[in-house]
Amino acid sequence: MNRPDSVVVNGIVRQALVSSEEVMGSNGLNAVMRSAGLERFVGNFPPNDMNPSINTSDYAHLNQAIEDFYGRAAKGMLRRIGKASFQYGVREQAALLGVAGVALKLLPRKQRIMFILNGMADALKKSNKEVDAWMEEKNNTVAFVDRSCAVCWGRESTQPVCHLYIGSVGEAVLWATGVEHEIIETHCMARGDEYCRFEVGAPKE
Repeated sequence: MNRPDSVVVNGIVRQALVSSEEVMGSNGLNAVMRSAGLERFVGNFPPNDMNPSINTSDYAHLNQAIEDFYGRAAKGMLRRIGKASFQYGVREQAALLGVAGVALKLLPRKQRIMFILNGMADALKKSNKEVDAWMEEKNNTVAFVDRSCAVCWGRESTQPVCHLYIGSVGEAVLWATGVEHEIIETHCMARGDEYCRFEVGAPKE
């Protein structure tokens, strides 16, 4: 599916790189960045601001480079990076996420999930006006949907590839509810779908 290239802001790129370094270590991250053509960030992460940083295609290349570098282990690695990425957001960008000072304990579990997924969508849209993401409630299910997904930009696959996103959504739901849930990518633009959709499944045992 052809999509126009757009930009990813410094704060989102920094979040991805800091989280990747936590999971892969600096040597692994540096090797991946060189492979993805992002050598300029080696030892020089962008600042935590909303200025343009890289193209969406570069962000997708970074995800692809992690898959190429780690092979079969990449899916789990990317999900861990996604989890660390959400934790970074809560720690460093709480106001952007809309979670600063929020108390969710009195809300039912489904309302908590809807709140945090809305917060994620709003944060992405605040960081880039070209983002088209939203929380969806349909047929008694809740999902996070992104029609502008940067993880799979320009990629083609027979299987969903947005493992980092699965990790982020899963960690967001865990943060909001205190319970880990299964996250299923039901649609993926790399597979030719209209959008990437991440459905919140049942709590894990």
